[in-house]
Amino acid sequence: MSRTPHPRVVERAPKEKPKADPPPKCRQGPTNEAQMAAAAALARLEQKPKPRPPSSQDAIRNQVKKELMAEAAASDKGAAVDQKNSLPALQEEDPSMLSVSGVYFTCPLTGATVRKDKREAQIKKAILEHAAQDPVAAAVMEIHTCNRDREKVKLGVETIAKYLDNIHLHPEEEKYRKIKLQNKVFQERIHCLEGTHKFFQAVGFEKATLSVPGQEEATEDFYVLKEGKLGDLKEHKEKLLSGEPLRAQLDRQLRVFKPSPQASRFELPSDFFSITAEELKREQRLRTEAVEKASMLRTKAMREKEEQRELRKYNYALLRIRFPDGYILQGTFYAREPVSALYQFVRETLQNNWLPFELLAPGGHKLTDESMALNECGLVPSALLTFAWDADVMADIKASGGEHMESVLKPDLLLAVQTLS
Repeated sequence: MSRTPHPRVVERAPKEKPKADPPPKCRQGPTNEAQMAAAAALARLEQKPKPRPPSSQDAIRNQVKKELMAEAAASDKGAAVDQKNSLPALQEEDPSMLSVSGVYFTCPLTGATVRKDKREAQIKKAILEHAAQDPVAAAVMEIHTCNRDREKVKLGVETIAKYLDNIHLHPEEEKYRKIKLQNKVFQERIHCLEGTHKFFQAVGFEKATLSVPGQEEATEDFYVLKEGKLGDLKEHKEKLLSGEPLRAQLDRQLRVFKPSPQASRFELPSDFFSITAEELKREQRLRTEAVEKASMLRTKAMREKEEQRELRKYNYALLRIRFPDGYILQGTFYAREPVSALYQFVRETLQNNWLPFELLAPGGHKLTDESMALNECGLVPSALLTFAWDADVMADIKASGGEHMESVLKPDLLLAVQTLS
């Protein structure tokens, strides 16, 4: 008989009981020093300004800043395209395309007309030539014209006048007739001025080297008044004190043109601008930097002030006046001349210069305040104006049966009329 096998008993290792977690340790509170540091940090955080939501004013400022930046970028990018109208000094000048060849001046002594950059040389030349006719007047003109520092000129002239006064008041005292050239006052106030030595020689002084009393073989240079020259010193002193700088006069370069649709088109030479081409380029770069300053909202008054600063870039203005018959009168002016100078210029060209008239600026507004400067009226650097007779006077002439005036300008001006290209 077979045996039933006993099942195999497998011994299992007894399960280990899970270890209990150790009792939690007691946490210690922050020290007094830590609590004080935390309180200080919290106080600092509370003091920082909290960001505020953007207001409508912020939105406006941001928009203004964006527009100004866009404008500056567009200006830099389009400078080459827009140079014809806004920055003519940066382009090559084609004489055949210019509205006027340059700015010219007339010498009041000789009547010679020269370009702007030649005027100082022409004035000096004229003064030297005038010395052959009147050496005292020429020396006075040279002192007042050829020395730029007006304060030094004033001090030097007053010192010379004092020398002459002393001689005139003490004619018998020989010491006043001699002026030591090495004298400190003479060197600092008179010797440094152009024309002063010519003045002394012209009024009757001559240079002399005299011995120094008590010093053997020592000599000093003096101006000594010659005999017979005392009587005219007072007159010469008055001429010196009343002298004024001799200035070249701006030539209007009057032109008359036939009626033309090109009347409002201007091409100006670099003479019209007070800054060089390099300075103009620098101005363009500075416009970008100015955006930061313009981030605040600009008022109308602020914009107008900025526009006036821009106008200071121009020294001259080329103006055209269109008459009822279509003829065009052109002239050159200082940018800061008053409107009255423009009215006087036009009046001198009229056949009937006794009749009242009006000048209308671009846009149609009348130039009524003749004391205003041309640049303040927006007429710089160039503008086309319209001439109109006073309406009431014309109505009276018409009512009285007066003849219609065919031509406004003087006939001799129309003989030299040109074609505006």
